[in-house]
Amino acid sequence: MLDVRAHEQALALNLLPSGLYVMTGAYEGKRSGTLVKWVSQVANEPALIAVAIFRGHWVEPLIRDSRGFGICRVDAGDKLIERKFGEDARRDADPFDCLPIEVLQTGAPLIKKSQFALDCLTVRHFDLEADHSLYIGQVVGARVYQPAPTASAPRGRNGHAH
Repeated sequence: MLDVRAHEQALALNLLPSGLYVMTGAYEGKRSGTLVKWVSQVANEPALIAVAIFRGHWVEPLIRDSRGFGICRVDAGDKLIERKFGEDARRDADPFDCLPIEVLQTGAPLIKKSQFALDCLTVRHFDLEADHSLYIGQVVGARVYQPAPTASAPRGRNGHAH
């Protein structure tokens, strides 16, 4: 029998904001990234974000040693991104080999085909004793590559926006 509280908890947690992101890192000529679902702004001054990453991913040593990372908001249906950064991605391959990227202050690759990207200095890392680790990053650079479409203003009979 399904515990009603557990079911309600799952429903409520699914309502929290989430998206599909690639967390990237680079250090001494090596670069990698992984798909993440949970990114949230946690402070304005300085601008800080929190990122939950699957614990033990091979990008973690790059983030630790470089003390920086990138966050790129990607389209959920992008099969190339899923193949290069998903669970089945090859560890020995450079996932950025055919993607247009940009590097800002931290050296982390930012994917230009993403909606936007944040370049972050690692402020804290927390081992949560769970299936994910938590990284807090200070945003030191940002790019908007594909602005989100904006809703057009309602138009009256004469064609002018209200």
